[in-house]
Amino acid sequence: MTSTSVDAQPLSIRDHDLLRAVGRGLTDSEIADSMAMPRTAVESHLGHMCARLGLRDRAAAIIYAFDHGIVIPGQGLAVDGQLRICLLGPLRAWRGERQLDLGPIRQQALLAALALRPDTTVGQRDLLDGVWGLDQPLGNVVQVYVYRLRKCLQADTGKSDSMIGRDRWGYRFRGAGVLLDTVRLEEIADEAAAAEKAGDLASAAQGCGRALELFHGEPLVGLPGPFADMERLRLTDRRIALSQRKAQYQLRLGRHAEAIDELRALARTHPYSEPVAALLMRALSRADRRADALAVFAEIRRRLVDDLGVEPGEQLRRVRRVMLHEDAATRWPHAEANAFSSCGT
Repeated sequence: MTSTSVDAQPLSIRDHDLLRAVGRGLTDSEIADSMAMPRTAVESHLGHMCARLGLRDRAAAIIYAFDHGIVIPGQGLAVDGQLRICLLGPLRAWRGERQLDLGPIRQQALLAALALRPDTTVGQRDLLDGVWGLDQPLGNVVQVYVYRLRKCLQADTGKSDSMIGRDRWGYRFRGAGVLLDTVRLEEIADEAAAAEKAGDLASAAQGCGRALELFHGEPLVGLPGPFADMERLRLTDRRIALSQRKAQYQLRLGRHAEAIDELRALARTHPYSEPVAALLMRALSRADRRADALAVFAEIRRRLVDDLGVEPGEQLRRVRRVMLHEDAATRWPHAEANAFSSCGT
């Protein structure tokens, strides 16, 4: 394998993810699970990528990942029984292929309160306030739940190392070696931002799509307590922001139909979101569907007035004004820079 291949065939974000997973020794099933894609898609993408890069087989792909610094030998390699925790949906955890029983719902909420702040000490008072709020239990329930979680998360190696440490200030979830979907979300989002900065909008849009694939419904669904409520809102906002970024990249690439489909789905889920409505109006206008775009404004205005008793904000009204007074076919590119500067994330 020569170094000219990477110059001739730039790697996409998904290529990097796949090479990283292959280099870490994951099987196709494990890659499919971690990348939220069908196993057949993993096999197909790996085959096409190897053909593009001139790699004979999987072993050559592993060597390529090492040679190009995508995986550093001896670091980050998959091990049997690795702990994986998913928080971007129902809270779930696995040791290797074995799904773990995380116990009662408050115990799960306690794990989320620690795992969402890896390698950060959280005091017992913060845990009580975050998981139980004003309805706090008597006794040493935090210690009991932490003890149970330690037993549940412990690797089947006979070692006494615990995933949850304790010091004089509180408890700490040890994130080293753990696959957390929230951490991976930010890694992919950073890669997408880097691709945008490099001018590769196609990879940036693809990266946002990969990040969004990590969500499996509402984050932390069903978990009680003020901390879970706050994080659920934060992660939902993160999802919306990534969806908006992806739509903006699609519009800049001229993929209006794709952006419209995704924004319509997002608007159905978040019917009061003015930034989403503004982007949808922009996409429809760019596709020469100005009447549909104005109908979006009329519909969200009706919802805001009837349900919330408020008029649309300045951002949405400004989008409508541009649409009414500018010729979308010839003058839109000059108007959109000012009209839509605040439509993004």
